[in-house]
Amino acid sequence: MKRRILLVDDEVAVLLTMKAILEISGFDVDTAASARDGKFKLRKNEYNMVITDMRMENDEAGAEVIRTAREAAYHPAVALLTAFPLADEDWQEMGADKMLVKPMHTRILLEQIERLMNSHEAGKSSGNGAEVAKTPGKGAAGKKAPAKKRVAGEKRTTPAKAAKKLAPKKALKKVSVKKAVKKAVAKKTSKRA
Repeated sequence: MKRRILLVDDEVAVLLTMKAILEISGFDVDTAASARDGKFKLRKNEYNMVITDMRMENDEAGAEVIRTAREAAYHPAVALLTAFPLADEDWQEMGADKMLVKPMHTRILLEQIERLMNSHEAGKSSGNGAEVAKTPGKGAAGKKAPAKKRVAGEKRTTPAKAAKKLAPKKALKKVSVKKAVKKAVAKKTSKRA
């Protein structure tokens, strides 16, 4: 069964591009072009994850979507998508599990979404509720994690290489934005015909 994601953003280009990328990567994606529409869909349908822009109709629109997602009985993972990064404590206080800063490379976006969904599902199955997705090198509270001591002869790896090893291969498809948008537009026009 495909995992369902609700994308909420008032920029149609962002919605179409992200929808195409996520669908190509195997997700079932629903979109909302306003906070009002997003809140309606959250109450009507169930989603595994909600990705919402912060500033839409007003500066608080994203926070309203997050509150509605947190009130939902099915408890979706919640990511805040913004071009205006906030301090960790600010987006966590709003109730988001992760902040995604746009623009973002497709591979990194997919890795972060997959990691958040996996940690969220693990938290739900263990009865702990949602867990905050950790930024590489930081703990859940956003504090720098203690440095790990290297063992003699141990090979050094970069965070990007480590993430690539840990992430499911399916989520790491290289997708050009141009191809993703082209496929989404072709799909939409074939539905109309």
